[in-house]
Amino acid sequence: MAKLISQARITSLGYYVPEQRLTNADMEQLVDTSHEWIVQRTGIVERRKSDEHQYTSDLSIRAVQNLIDRFQKQIDDVDFILVCTITPDYGFPSVAARVQAHFGISRCGTLDINAVCAGFAYGLHLANSLITSGLHNKVLVIGAETLTKITDYTDRATCILFGDGAGAALVERDAQNPSFIGAVQGTKGEGGKHVYLSGLSQTIDGQPMNSPNKMWQNGREVYRWATTTVSEGIQELVQQADFSLKNINWIVPHSANQRILESISERIDVPIDRFLSSIEYYGNTSTASIPLAIQVGLEQGKLQNGDHLILFGFGGGLTYAGLLIQWNLDPETT
Repeated sequence: MAKLISQARITSLGYYVPEQRLTNADMEQLVDTSHEWIVQRTGIVERRKSDEHQYTSDLSIRAVQNLIDRFQKQIDDVDFILVCTITPDYGFPSVAARVQAHFGISRCGTLDINAVCAGFAYGLHLANSLITSGLHNKVLVIGAETLTKITDYTDRATCILFGDGAGAALVERDAQNPSFIGAVQGTKGEGGKHVYLSGLSQTIDGQPMNSPNKMWQNGREVYRWATTTVSEGIQELVQQADFSLKNINWIVPHSANQRILESISERIDVPIDRFLSSIEYYGNTSTASIPLAIQVGLEQGKLQNGDHLILFGFGGGLTYAGLLIQWNLDPETT
């Protein structure tokens, strides 16, 4: 297998979560559940909830502004914006176009990516490709969701999972110190019927869809696919790069729920304390979960420049994307 070529580096990170907290006590008022039951099965203590007039573009803009403030970055020369989301403000215009408009970035390509919970890993992979190809120099990658707006709060099995949030990464040309070492992707489209959000069509594979215009999932089938697929994908990544899992400092999967992460940990024989997660206080935020987990790692003093990370997104499609990267941000100024 050919090794990944890269001339791009992740230079800075930003994030934003709404102020409103949706605790397990709040969930007890909505459905027949308990704090103990939720923590035992998911690892979630609370999530964040966007307000009535706060949308994915608003969270994206706040995450980018956080990046600018922390790293004193100029983004007027960004030449492509990729927003990874399944909860856009509109059918169109894209969220990426709304971000471009807010910051007044001229001559900038914009694109929304729908790869569900794998979106942020796909976005970083595409950013590396755009830069390494020589076509672009500075790409903004955003993972942002307002999942609480499409959550069915009568569905006890799923409504306890989801929260809102956003993360943003700036990827810049750097042929001397690139971030990207390995990449894998794959899709099992026939599994799309196991986790979905209905749209113009209310049927899938000839069958009526559950929870119209709200998220629905077959948790058992998603769990089975995710634990097997992610474990195998992580092994493929390290083999591709001639690495060993002993060389990997941190595993950063999509924070779907704690039980999935623990199962992956057991399958690849890497202790769970070498995993970074955002599940406990942010819940499942889909495309935002990986950048939020990285932010948690930074705040806890775990993640350091020079560390090797595996980022692995997986979700609806069914689709997945994994990256092996070296972490090497510019210095924070605040």
